[in-house]
Amino acid sequence: MKKTLFLIAPLAFYFQSTHATETTSPYSANITAASQYVSRGFQQTWGKPALQGGLDYNHASGFYAGTWASTVSDHFIRDASVEWDVYTGYSRSFGDLTVGTKVAYYYYPGAKTTADTGNTRFDYGEIIPEISYGPLSVKYAITYTQDYFGNNSDTLGVGSNKHSRGSGYLDVNWHQPITQGWSVDAHYGNQRIKNFSAASFQDASFAVNKELPYNLSSSLIYSKAWDKDGFYQQYSNGNPNAKVSNPIDSTVTLSLTKSF
Repeated sequence: MKKTLFLIAPLAFYFQSTHATETTSPYSANITAASQYVSRGFQQTWGKPALQGGLDYNHASGFYAGTWASTVSDHFIRDASVEWDVYTGYSRSFGDLTVGTKVAYYYYPGAKTTADTGNTRFDYGEIIPEISYGPLSVKYAITYTQDYFGNNSDTLGVGSNKHSRGSGYLDVNWHQPITQGWSVDAHYGNQRIKNFSAASFQDASFAVNKELPYNLSSSLIYSKAWDKDGFYQQYSNGNPNAKVSNPIDSTVTLSLTKSF
């Protein structure tokens, strides 16, 4: 549901003895081991460890495309074991100001709700305009598919033949280096689910990041989400006798990432 892109511009190195030019690859990759997977404040691995990885292509023109995947728990998403994201977009910088737009699709292979809730799939897509200035970035993700994460009248039991196309997620982030190799991140999010306001929520997180040798990095993240009327306090995947938990309760995540 979420991903961070590193835009890599071609670099030229000139040596006194030659006019040869070396250019960095437009491709980059990453793999992460984390104590859990949390997205928009939701604990998608039910508090268990997660394995994640991504591959990105970044062109000098500002065009980019990529894919990213993470393990998830079938206690959170019925019949799911993987979240697989694909995205493409364009961004352009003007000094400290960067603007762009991304189109993303989030796919949960094999996952769907129970028959009595319409066998609804959880897959959804978003269009995400974004702007950043210095350490501050703001995005607004707009759901272009029929439903946002399977939210509709069948799954929520509200109204008749209502869907959640047009839902929006405000995503505000602050990234601040504090000393060599160390940085902090602060985040606030607000998810408005169209036609189903009771399911809307907000989330916040704070992270401390450390760059390590061998293109490794580590993060310690505190996160929490909340809703207006305790909608998610007794959450289950919908199966009979399914485990019940509060997936938006406050939690801490530790991750280790290798970049290539």
